[in-house]
Amino acid sequence: MGKTSDIARARRLYRTVLTIRRAEEALAVLLAEGLIPGFIHLSIGQEAVAAGVMDALTPVDTVTSTHRGHGHAIAKGMGLDAFFAELLGRDSGACRGRGGSMHVADISRGMLGANGIVAAGMPIALGSALAHQILGRDAVAVAIFGDGAMAEGLLHECLNLARLWNLPVLFVCENNGWGEFLPTDRQIVFSLDKLAAAHGIAHVAVDGNDVAAVASKAAEVVAGVRKGGGPAILECHTTRVGGHYEGDPQRGRDPADRAANAARDPLIRARAALTEPDAAKIEAEVTAEIAAAVAFARAAPPPKWEDAAASVYTI
Repeated sequence: MGKTSDIARARRLYRTVLTIRRAEEALAVLLAEGLIPGFIHLSIGQEAVAAGVMDALTPVDTVTSTHRGHGHAIAKGMGLDAFFAELLGRDSGACRGRGGSMHVADISRGMLGANGIVAAGMPIALGSALAHQILGRDAVAVAIFGDGAMAEGLLHECLNLARLWNLPVLFVCENNGWGEFLPTDRQIVFSLDKLAAAHGIAHVAVDGNDVAAVASKAAEVVAGVRKGGGPAILECHTTRVGGHYEGDPQRGRDPADRAANAARDPLIRARAALTEPDAAKIEAEVTAEIAAAVAFARAAPPPKWEDAAASVYTI
């Protein structure tokens, strides 16, 4: 990659990481105001995974996400107006307000949805990969999961079928070291690389807080899957700065752990690749875009009962 393209990629990746960060910071404010129903699970500290992986994908590639999926949706190309309107339950949301935070989706962008059930997005990605294969599409499916999902039998079933049928699917693990409220090493006795080997699936690990490294590794692995190399696993070691959900008091977490995670901030690391004028320009643009999208969502009308109930209730 030449110098010009290197700079362009650094700008692009920083913009995505920053957009995710500022969007989730705005969501925290909206939740505190009582404008977002239910819980939200923020990915602050993990933005480089979403930005780097999605940078390697094309519009026809498909993605399933987790309950911590805002960044994946934004990085896959979901419009900010539709994103914020969805989380506020507005009719102009991507799912007309029906999906909300944990089920945000945009099929037109290949974002098949977040999922509130641990590991439940994986078989959906598997089905999408099977469809790509049967229809002869030049496309891959990406199943994103957290390290807590390694305790779910569904993960093992999906790895087995993916290898058995040689499906074009990339499994991306956002390994932040936590499964809800406990460190992962207090819940799981095996490592993902050994699980991958047991299924005959390639495993690649990367620093998930270095967006350039994630983008490079993702591009390599996705290219192999796309060429018919079969399923692969990309394990991104990252950090969850906040708690399991927004407002989690994190009583069982050592404050030193939280401080160490903040020191590895992917946003700071991504910014370091740019000149000050470049970074400042992107920051001004992103700030304006987020503000406009939040204003749009605040002003957007809620769905009419008849529309909201369609396909949900018999009336």
